[in-house]
Amino acid sequence: MPLRIHFTAQDLARTRLAEAPRPMLELNIALRLLQEQSHPTRFGPWRRESLKRLSPQVRMLFDLVPPVGWSVDFLDHATVGGLDEALDLIRATPAARLRADMEAWAERGGRRPVPAWTRSIGSDRRLLLELADTVGHVYQQIIAPYRPRLDALGDADQAMRRRQLGQGGLDALLAGLNPRRIRWRPPVLELSTASGFEGDICLQGRGLLLIPSAFGAVYPVLNDEAEPQPWITYPVGLRETDLYLPPTDTVRALSTVPDSLAALLGHTRAVVLWTIAHHPGCTTTELARRAGISPASASQHATVLRTAGLTTTMRHHNTALHTASPLGTGLLATAS
Repeated sequence: MPLRIHFTAQDLARTRLAEAPRPMLELNIALRLLQEQSHPTRFGPWRRESLKRLSPQVRMLFDLVPPVGWSVDFLDHATVGGLDEALDLIRATPAARLRADMEAWAERGGRRPVPAWTRSIGSDRRLLLELADTVGHVYQQIIAPYRPRLDALGDADQAMRRRQLGQGGLDALLAGLNPRRIRWRPPVLELSTASGFEGDICLQGRGLLLIPSAFGAVYPVLNDEAEPQPWITYPVGLRETDLYLPPTDTVRALSTVPDSLAALLGHTRAVVLWTIAHHPGCTTTELARRAGISPASASQHATVLRTAGLTTTMRHHNTALHTASPLGTGLLATAS
């Protein structure tokens, strides 16, 4: 049996779409992925490179955020929008809260052994500060180098979700979040989670916050006790290749415009890039109409731009949705 979230009319009215992934939530999920070997196509290169860059201190976080099961609550801050703010909150956690969270975490872990060093978190201030610094270090090594790619995917996904919402309303949005793991059977949202939890959750008029996640590519993550609103994650992109994270060398190469992209300064292709940048999420037909070219020509130019890393294309049913990448918008800004 799945986990079932029950909606009232008030819940549906208050359900909303978060605009971007949240740094601490992404870090939590990414830490779990680093400790396993699943989805090698999607995360293999990222996993190998990230592990090479991390200091031995990452084992502290591996202890507190295991590959499966509960993570410690004071590291949560899932809905905080900025990393620096989240790190400040971790550093400011009161000692009483630390001790209570660690006790609750140990109880939830059941038979899992509790590392001896964790017993000092509530009494050793230096240990807490070291842990916060480690969180910042890990984020900079396993997520920050890939931000251009992740941001481009996020922008394309947002364009697709807005299109779903505009064309089919909240029904279409909920039904399309993650068809394999999230099923919308009005007025109930059924979730298959990695933990296999079952049961019923009533939102009690609070609605639901839908948070995009690049690393939460398979199972949804949820917190029905979050304030001021419960939340769940849904995957950015719907295909295995949508979320491919290239090796860091490729990411660095995409941060500058190589000589081979000079061909993109031809008039028609420049118009296509400008059109995509100013109309994110446009279809190939819409792109052709706005650029004043044929659909076949629009498709060809969009393919070249995507291959060069200047745009991102996401599939929605049988429709291609085009969005400019950070490199593409940067090139237009430089040209302007």
